[in-house]
Amino acid sequence: MRKILTVSAFFALSVCLLPHTANADSASAVAGKMGNLPDGAAVYKHVCQSCHMPDGKGAEGAGAHFPALADNPKLQSAEYPASVILNGFGGMPWFAGMLNDQQVANVVNYIRTHFGNHYTDTLKPSDVADMRPHLTVEDE
Repeated sequence: MRKILTVSAFFALSVCLLPHTANADSASAVAGKMGNLPDGAAVYKHVCQSCHMPDGKGAEGAGAHFPALADNPKLQSAEYPASVILNGFGGMPWFAGMLNDQQVANVVNYIRTHFGNHYTDTLKPSDVADMRPHLTVEDE
């Protein structure tokens, strides 16, 4: 029997594999397309919910585990989800090259105030900038 990938499953797979397979030109093209995500809800909808689910309860199956964001005590510190978004963790890819500081702050603030989370202190884009990995290229 032939299986058909849904659009969201295909997108999730593409996003998960992108940082590992894309060259700099295609990564910057994706970053450009993500530039029009105006708030945390939009970033969550277009980037995060395909793995973490629309209700933030995560998913598990077929050897994959996508942690729940709903009622998650690890979100108490705004720096934790920001670090995971920027650097990746476990099976989650990094998004430092795709999301700008404002978008990371927006989505962190969104998940920390939705899905049963009630953390009201906000992460600022300047906080994200300080956390952002600084990659350097050595001269040959």
